[in-house]
Amino acid sequence: MQNAWKIPDLRKKILFTLLVIIVFRIGANMPAPFLNMEALAGLMGFVTDSSSANAFAYLNTLSGGAFAQATLFAMSVTPYINSSIIMQLLTVAIPPLERMAKEGEEGRKKIGAITRYVAVVLGLVQGLAYYLYLRGSSYEGTPIVTYTEGAAGVFTAIVIVLVFTAGTAMMMWLGEQINQKGIGNGISILLFAGIVARLPDTVNILVQALQAAWQAPDSFGQYYFFVPLFVIIFLAIIWVIVFMNDAERRIPVQYAKRVVGRKMYGGQSTHLPIKVNMSGVMPIIFASSILTIPSTIQLFVTPTGFWKTVLDALSTTGWVYALIYFLLILMFAYFYVAIQYNPIEMANNLRQNNGTIPGIRPGKPTSDYIQKILSKITLIGALFLAVIALLPIAFSAFTGMHNLMMGGTSVIILVGVALDTMKQMESQMMMRHYKGFLD
Repeated sequence: MQNAWKIPDLRKKILFTLLVIIVFRIGANMPAPFLNMEALAGLMGFVTDSSSANAFAYLNTLSGGAFAQATLFAMSVTPYINSSIIMQLLTVAIPPLERMAKEGEEGRKKIGAITRYVAVVLGLVQGLAYYLYLRGSSYEGTPIVTYTEGAAGVFTAIVIVLVFTAGTAMMMWLGEQINQKGIGNGISILLFAGIVARLPDTVNILVQALQAAWQAPDSFGQYYFFVPLFVIIFLAIIWVIVFMNDAERRIPVQYAKRVVGRKMYGGQSTHLPIKVNMSGVMPIIFASSILTIPSTIQLFVTPTGFWKTVLDALSTTGWVYALIYFLLILMFAYFYVAIQYNPIEMANNLRQNNGTIPGIRPGKPTSDYIQKILSKITLIGALFLAVIALLPIAFSAFTGMHNLMMGGTSVIILVGVALDTMKQMESQMMMRHYKGFLD
């Protein structure tokens, strides 16, 4: 860090990134107008509790607590993330978008512009849904929204929804500013800052648990063991994520020699790297998004009979939830790899460049061999993600500490963004012939 700080360009980028994070945290604490903040705090106290698995708790974690306070950045970067995922899937499914993606820099700019427009629309829809929920909610008889009837109610609705939508657009703009003038990926950095902002709450809960064990050892003495165990598991998860982030399977490739004019090209041996965790955190995001639906439904309705039994079985403390979560992560991991990697296209590219895998014939045998390796590697990566995602649930069930914010998604995002940012700084320092962080 000292070497990075000595480089004027890097120092400016670091300071600019920190400035944007400060702006983001200020906006995350500026509440929308026409809301009763005391009633809102009471309502969201249990709705977004970290032990819950509803959509509100999920959004609150990613927004760094801004969602529960209904602030300018309440929607966080989730509309942009959802828009990016939608465009990524549509690019594979719709030929015009696929051709646009292959047009180079101009095509990527067009897709980026469409992604931003879709994100604003999603932010508008999400902001409207959040306003309707606040409008229909109250806490101990006190309404959350100050004005709900007549012309004043219409004006209030327009202002609140536009504030949330403007926050979505501003978050995208801040992320793009980091991309251009700062360090790291802008949207990832803002997501990182939001999750980090929630970590002091976890530390506070651990301190309170130790204080309870000190004051009443007969009732809470087990926390002397559970709190250090939590810290050890947290550090172990970070180590495993760092290890798996760089793990890859290298397929050896041999390029044939060819003569062009008086020069000879090729003949070298190299490898085709395939990352173990190819899908990143996406399978966990998809799976958790689906499993938040039952808990979110329970916020709006009070089920009875058969439906109550089903929704209770899908609660975060049940084994059915854990089993379905595990299967969904495996399914989405294979789905995401299937739309990102095409073994036939990889085999054709090797053949066009006179490359072969030793012992494997070109063409279909090569594509079958690559497909077989992809299936095995995807299974290992999916099992890794499933273990990371389910370990916090198992810890909560074992210890009874359900109010800890240690979601697998959050930890993977934190570590992944930190590693990517460090690598960017490392590469820029290496260009200036400085020793890096790892030396």
